[in-house]
Amino acid sequence: MTNNQRVYMLNNLEPFSQPPTKQEFAATFRVVSRFSFWVQLALGSVSALALLFASFSRNITAQTNNPGIGFGIFLAIIGILLLCFRVYWAFRYRRLAKRLQAPNPQIHPKKEDIIRVLRFGLIVSLVGLLIAFIGSEETVAVVLAKALAQPQGVAVYNQENVIRSLDIFVMLANINMIGAHFFGGVTSLGLLEWVEQ
Repeated sequence: MTNNQRVYMLNNLEPFSQPPTKQEFAATFRVVSRFSFWVQLALGSVSALALLFASFSRNITAQTNNPGIGFGIFLAIIGILLLCFRVYWAFRYRRLAKRLQAPNPQIHPKKEDIIRVLRFGLIVSLVGLLIAFIGSEETVAVVLAKALAQPQGVAVYNQENVIRSLDIFVMLANINMIGAHFFGGVTSLGLLEWVEQ
């Protein structure tokens, strides 16, 4: 590669290394926030439905002596509540993007306000990700313990060792929340990195 080719490549890369203009950021912010909103809403809906099915699949008369699944359900509910807030926060991103694209510069939010909102969204996503991860790990451990406690090829008479649909639904809810919180965190982190340039 000659020196002229290197100079040409460096000159062509300069526009990518420069910070975005307000309009570029606003357009990207609006598209990314809309996409983030819908992805988180879809994954959160699947998680909520799985948790709802888990609560309906529970046999009320059967006593469950396994506190692990109860704790998994508790963590799933907290994760869903955090995800509901995170979906609202993604909707708030869309409103901020609209304000940035407004023709009147007096209603544009300050860069510091946008950074603060993005950081808060990232923190909520990370906390939700941690809770969903702990909940799914705990649920998988309970299901694995039940599976290992069952003798192979023999009918199971101990109700505590039966893997029920409840166990699988709780696991599904927590795993979908991991994806939703991860996607929200990546969205916030990417926009935050771009706006801080």
